[in-house]
Amino acid sequence: MKNVNRRQFLEGTLLTGGALTSTLLLPEALAQQSMTHPTAASAATPAPGLPGEPTPIDFRYSPVLRQTAFCFPDDPRKSLIDETGTLLYGYDREGKIFYFPLKIGFDLGGMQPAKVVNQTLESPSTPILRTVLERADAILTLTTFATNNADEGRVDNVLLEIHPRNLDSVNVSPLVQIHSTQKYALKIADAVLTVSHAETQEILFVGKVFGNPSERTHLKRFSDTHQQLAVHPGVASLSSPYRAFFRFPQAGQTGAQLQPGLADPDQQIHAARAFWSSWSPFHSPVSWQVPGREGEFVTACARNILQAREVKSGKLTFQVGPTIYRGLWVVDGNFILEAARYLGYDKEAIEGLRATWSHQEPSGQIVAASGSEHYKDTAIAMFTLVRQCELSQDWSLLHEFEPNVVAAIQFIRDLRVRARAQGSALGRYGLLPTGFADGGFNGSRDELTNTLWVMAGLKAIGAAGEQQKMPEVARATALYQDLRTDFNRAAQQEMRSYHGQFEYLPMLLKEDPEWQLPNPWDRPRPQCAQWALSHTIFPGRVFDPRHPIVQGHVALMQAVRREGIPADTGWNHHEAVWTYNAPFVAEVYLWLGMRQAARDTFIGFLNHASPQYCWREEQPLQNALLGSYVGDMPHNWASAECIRYMRHIFALEDGADLRLLAGITEGELAPGNPYLLQGTPTRFGRLNLALEPLDHKQGWRLTFHRAAGPAPDSISVPTTLGERFHLATAEGVQPKQSGTVATLDPAARQWSVIWKT
Repeated sequence: MKNVNRRQFLEGTLLTGGALTSTLLLPEALAQQSMTHPTAASAATPAPGLPGEPTPIDFRYSPVLRQTAFCFPDDPRKSLIDETGTLLYGYDREGKIFYFPLKIGFDLGGMQPAKVVNQTLESPSTPILRTVLERADAILTLTTFATNNADEGRVDNVLLEIHPRNLDSVNVSPLVQIHSTQKYALKIADAVLTVSHAETQEILFVGKVFGNPSERTHLKRFSDTHQQLAVHPGVASLSSPYRAFFRFPQAGQTGAQLQPGLADPDQQIHAARAFWSSWSPFHSPVSWQVPGREGEFVTACARNILQAREVKSGKLTFQVGPTIYRGLWVVDGNFILEAARYLGYDKEAIEGLRATWSHQEPSGQIVAASGSEHYKDTAIAMFTLVRQCELSQDWSLLHEFEPNVVAAIQFIRDLRVRARAQGSALGRYGLLPTGFADGGFNGSRDELTNTLWVMAGLKAIGAAGEQQKMPEVARATALYQDLRTDFNRAAQQEMRSYHGQFEYLPMLLKEDPEWQLPNPWDRPRPQCAQWALSHTIFPGRVFDPRHPIVQGHVALMQAVRREGIPADTGWNHHEAVWTYNAPFVAEVYLWLGMRQAARDTFIGFLNHASPQYCWREEQPLQNALLGSYVGDMPHNWASAECIRYMRHIFALEDGADLRLLAGITEGELAPGNPYLLQGTPTRFGRLNLALEPLDHKQGWRLTFHRAAGPAPDSISVPTTLGERFHLATAEGVQPKQSGTVATLDPAARQWSVIWKT
């Protein structure tokens, strides 16, 4: 890297030197100024699809061990199923993500265990799951779903069906495996099987076998943690499969309440289907039409978020997941609440915001699930407040929370005083005290993530205070500017070389003793915990795009790419991926104008989802010989990032500027289907956007309408859409082309633009 003097570093006016540009996909506008030929990185890292074709979304990096929620929105019973069709209940051990004290699985008697063939959702909006297991001469299908009928309450249901595979008929005996330390007893009456707790008599499940007797069913205990229900043997033929229906009460129901529903499992499936058919992922006035697999993800991610949501202490809480992260995390919540707004859940987002601020302590600090040394949460809560006011076009919440915000700003001011008193390197730099970095670094450390997010929060709340003429809140701006100056001075000293190729800013200071550990395997990974820097770049917009910190971050994220996304960025430091860290980076690329790099990274993220459209937080690389799974599943920060990115490729708010279609590539255009976003909220008012193909796919038309709201300083569209379509005509506005973008009159509320081949 070229020598950077103090002025150049602090102002961020210098592009990093030749070693960096040889591996960095620069933003398009910067690339025009700096280069005359494609970069080495763009030539060396093709998309994983066929040459010249968009990258397919095919779940190629899906986790092997999976969990899927099949409960209802806001359901306190977070019913889960794993990849084998096993029901998972009672998660209660923090940190051990696979610990469920009650597991109920299904199999067939005989010598060999059944092999899982596949597991599918009925649709992205309908969590009725079908798990197919296979034996040499039989196929076992499990249909798992939840019901909440008025006459019986919440129930989980499993319809078991067995078909012969190679013969006209086969003799079979289904098994229900109960893994629990509790003892259960079986009762058979009137052809109904009832399995209950041996002491309390609380019902575990009731069951019925169709077309076969049930008298020879028996329950056997094999160990202190394993009991097996062997259902009466029967015949499965081509014309008449073996069918058994099991119902698991979730609200303490009696057998008498559940038995009527045993008679007709198809009617119960119909009831579940009817609920989800009437459910919409969007609330008026918002609606989206996104074709193909991406649209399926948007729908499923909306469902994921609502299934994890729950009323806690009288407050509607957007929770991260159903097990280890069944609670409120402030940083996750910031992005989940933004996604909720993008879906039209305005009232619910306000409730979620109030839930966040309910965690403020008398000191002014916000302390939620991440703990008291996650200082950034206080600033993130302010950032969330500003964003929610922007999207609602209603600043009354900021005025309501003014005393809380002033206390939060004072808490941050006091933190800097505390840091100086500590005498640590952070204090000498004028930054925040040693704290919890998160995202891969544990404990109290000399780290930068707290300071990074605090800068983003102070910048946002200070600007809002100035706009709303709230002087006590606006004082955050001076604190932000002072902190940013000190941070830049610190960063200039803390930059490191990445194998002599470029310089980057690590999240641990050089004084951290782990950098000196004798075994390189144990030392910090350069890319670890870079998540907060991604956020500070965008949506925080703390640094200029040309700032060396930004350029180094982009180079680092590209240098560590595996399976299409940055690897080893989180708690699993080796041979692993933090799945939804990828869209953090994709958003940075999108903001920088790196459309193809953004899409490739986002598609890599989608391909790490399960075929049920949900993610585990971290997982090993597909061919890794070490490592483990980390975090919840479904993980709904991931769901939120999917929704956010899909919105931003159509409408990206870049400060006071509105960038339309900033992330549209040939991949979005190739199928030739229309995209519609109705009533999508922005800081400039709600937008209606329709991107539609012209006849014979010879071009595309963007129709734009902006409702009431402050006008942006500028509105821009790309001059080239995808690889083949060029800006041709406009109606209601006159585009002004400059390089790769065309600007349009920001005062114009309604217009259309056409691109043609």
